[in-house]
Amino acid sequence: MPLPGLRGTEHIGFTVPDLDEADAFLVEVLGCRRVYELGPFAHEHDDWMREQLNVHPRSVMRRLRFYRCGFGSNFEVFEWEPADGQRPPPRNSDIGGHHIAFYVDDLDAAVAYLRARGVRVLGEPVASANASAGQRWIYFLSPWGMQFELVSFPGGKAYEAGAPVILWDPTRPAR
Repeated sequence: MPLPGLRGTEHIGFTVPDLDEADAFLVEVLGCRRVYELGPFAHEHDDWMREQLNVHPRSVMRRLRFYRCGFGSNFEVFEWEPADGQRPPPRNSDIGGHHIAFYVDDLDAAVAYLRARGVRVLGEPVASANASAGQRWIYFLSPWGMQFELVSFPGGKAYEAGAPVILWDPTRPAR
């Protein structure tokens, strides 16, 4: 039985060490559009932060901004002052490891653009195989070390030929 009323992913939230630095990267490099900002939020005398957000009750959420990036999910980007200290970002191999992938029409042009902007691109584009044949991808890092990926599959992926369910595709958002 599915979650009643599920429509899809509305936003992806992540925390950055410096919201202004993240804003510059998201807006000036990636081309996201800033929508609005909120904060600060703090609870000095109760456990609301722990109960609602699973953080130390005296942590302060300094600011958050919402962004719209192309045809994908919105981003909710936080800057926190955690009462119990910061931890390093997880790697893909760590529990909680993650990345955000952007679809681009021309992978090589996008990689050249990122490199020209001084963004750390990891390795060279990789051609996928098996069910993902037809796709090429590459990882890159934000200034604060968060992992992002570019993907492109202009002719589709191999699995689509006989699949009863097709993954959501930003080039065909209504499908």
